[in-house]
Amino acid sequence: MELISRETIKPSTPTPPHLKIYPLCFIDHIVFRNYIPILLFYSANHHSKNHQASKISTLKKSLSHVLSRYYPFAGNLRDQLSIECNDQGVSFLVTTFTCNLSSILHKPNHQTFHPLFPDQLQWNPMETPSSPILAIQINCFACGGIAISVCMCHKVADAATLCNFINDWATFTRHSQNQEQEQPELLSSLPFPVPGASFFPQENLPVFPEAAFVKNDTVCRRFVFEAAKIESLKAMVSSSGNVQNPTRVEVVSALIYKRAVSSLGLTFETTAFRTAVNLRNRTVPPLPGKSLGNLVWFLFVTNPGEEAELQELVAKMKDGLSEFCETCGKKFGGKKKDLRFITECLKQATSTRVPEGGSLVCCASWCRFPMYEADFGWGKPSWVTTSECPVKNSVVLMDTRDGEGIEALVNMEEHDMAKFERDIHLLQYASLNPLVQHGS
Repeated sequence: MELISRETIKPSTPTPPHLKIYPLCFIDHIVFRNYIPILLFYSANHHSKNHQASKISTLKKSLSHVLSRYYPFAGNLRDQLSIECNDQGVSFLVTTFTCNLSSILHKPNHQTFHPLFPDQLQWNPMETPSSPILAIQINCFACGGIAISVCMCHKVADAATLCNFINDWATFTRHSQNQEQEQPELLSSLPFPVPGASFFPQENLPVFPEAAFVKNDTVCRRFVFEAAKIESLKAMVSSSGNVQNPTRVEVVSALIYKRAVSSLGLTFETTAFRTAVNLRNRTVPPLPGKSLGNLVWFLFVTNPGEEAELQELVAKMKDGLSEFCETCGKKFGGKKKDLRFITECLKQATSTRVPEGGSLVCCASWCRFPMYEADFGWGKPSWVTTSECPVKNSVVLMDTRDGEGIEALVNMEEHDMAKFERDIHLLQYASLNPLVQHGS
């Protein structure tokens, strides 16, 4: 790898004085200051190596314009509750690689992806309050392929926010190449992101310490569940008659939970399951899709039964989600907002709700986020992924390129992964790190 350039990109227009202090929502204030990473690969068949320089120039110009809309991302953290929108800018790095993109996509190894991320910030903590909230790296391959990595401070945004930003940047870049449309007119056509604090303001709620982020020595494996295998799982779960309309995410996450407990020699009595739930479509009324911030909360499945079958785990997840919508979905905001309930939730947020000596399987689903729609003008991504996460027994679920399958990035301590990746019941439905399908 060769670092070609390092720049700071600032908003194209200064942030107005009345927007200089951006309030964070009450969920943001307890989130740890580490970086969420995402990595988008674009195959060479959409552009040649000779055009890489012009494309990078276009990316920088469009990023500057879009930052005038996403102005908090160009500031820095003022304190635990707010951002100073001082137009400090975002980090923008450009690198070149001597290898072809196909060498990475043939058998992807997430442990070798570290150099693809800006300053290897992925999942690492923010060093100082003046560190950039957003960092981007454009990786150029010998074949003409490009990989764009984005690292966003988690305290400011969740994965949905990050996806919205990337898609708006891509849309602006793609349309700005149409000379008939003026850039100010194009920018005004993008929906304006709505601050999460508009719905979940901190107000007079107590300020709690930021949740801890404990890094473990883990390895990452990629398991791909094809659409047909997922349909088979859904049919098996539905056959009991007790579960109706199980979702892709429910059956895959339940299978991973069940096989992790079994292969690692754990028990359901002492191993809880935690998943992040997007609040945007769970509140009454629903929040705008372009809401900024950490608009997620946690759902726990505990003690489902010593010999719980897959359908029982899915049923517990569905029951838990229904209860979640009745409590968090209604009491976090709106007419039934309950400050006492919110305070208790924030107070318990750093607790894993796991018995002493127990374990926790953590899952975050990024499925249905339109990450494969990020077309900067040279086609949609060949593959979208994230970095390995140094939290043991953590799982990130993402769509396959066709939108029907699921890629699961599972992170475990090495001795546990050696057992999990060989679990025959898991491999009946999942392929371990297959070739990335990256057709046009």
